[in-house]
Amino acid sequence: MEKIYYSKPSIKENEVKYVEDSVRALSGLKRYEYIDKFEAKFREYLGSRFSMATSSCTGAINLALATIGLKPKDEVILADINWIASAEPITYFGAKPIFVDIRPDSWCINPEKIEKAITPRTRAIIATHLYGNLAEMDRIMEIARRHNLIVIEDAAEALGSEYKGKKAGSIGDFGVFSFHATKMVTCGEGGMLVTNNEEFSRRARILNDQGRNPEIKKLLFSDRIGYKYKMSNMQGALGLAQLERINELLARKIEIFHEYKRNLSGLPIEMNPQPEYVKNCFWMPTVVFNKSLNIHSEELIKLFQENNIDARPFFYPLSSLPMFRVRKENIVSYDVSSRAINLPSYHDLPSEQIKYVCDLLKDFLKNKEK
Repeated sequence: MEKIYYSKPSIKENEVKYVEDSVRALSGLKRYEYIDKFEAKFREYLGSRFSMATSSCTGAINLALATIGLKPKDEVILADINWIASAEPITYFGAKPIFVDIRPDSWCINPEKIEKAITPRTRAIIATHLYGNLAEMDRIMEIARRHNLIVIEDAAEALGSEYKGKKAGSIGDFGVFSFHATKMVTCGEGGMLVTNNEEFSRRARILNDQGRNPEIKKLLFSDRIGYKYKMSNMQGALGLAQLERINELLARKIEIFHEYKRNLSGLPIEMNPQPEYVKNCFWMPTVVFNKSLNIHSEELIKLFQENNIDARPFFYPLSSLPMFRVRKENIVSYDVSSRAINLPSYHDLPSEQIKYVCDLLKDFLKNKEK
């Protein structure tokens, strides 16, 4: 069996055509054309008023936090289960990430834990939609409004997911997205910051232009310290071509998930949830093994590697990393993380490879139960 990768992008001829055109435009007046088109297409798809392409999702989070004026000793609440990029920008300001537990049925941040973690120093909540699963945005927005907090909706892994008919990333005060090579839509690298708040959008654009305010008509003049998390026109071209295929890309991810689910039915596992009010993009099919089996994900990762298959471990609790303080009270985070894996899921993954992965899992579980 040839190597089975856990993720790789789907690139077709139109993507190549747009990128080639963007290269030719570098020397002319159209050197930002594809960025503008990509941002506009993204607003249209998401239903957001404002959008700004960035060099990464990490940069988009950093800009959102800078836009609200995060300061040293401020606190931002987020789920303990997260990729570290959701927490790192908080530390850039000398602020403190407050890690709370996840819900066992969605693996996303638990609103009850948010409420208990709020202090006078809390400024914001980062609600991450994990692996395409959706956080309970109604509850989170209600808590935020009651306590005058900002909500940053981290939809890096949930482009195409919907919560009660609203696109993931369009509900919070800010939404952030990733276009890394593993994501639903890719620019190779890249991100997007969206908001419906005009003032937030204005501030973010000034900050992302190295502090240059377009209202001040002085060439090369900055009136504040800013950043440069800009996307290139070539990345914008690739992103635009990918976004024009979003329905096709999303449909294929959903097909792959359900093919896994059919093949693995009847096994003592849980997979990505989809409540009736949710449309899950199933960006990364995930298996959580029943606790009674006493399976650790490292066993599966090793087995997969021996059989030429890529697999990803579930994210570690961020509080378990050496730069943070351990929070063992986040019981669900520590428990689920140790007995879950992400399965290979790229758009061109053939059925025979899905079956090969599933058969390997079935044999492993049979041997485990003996």
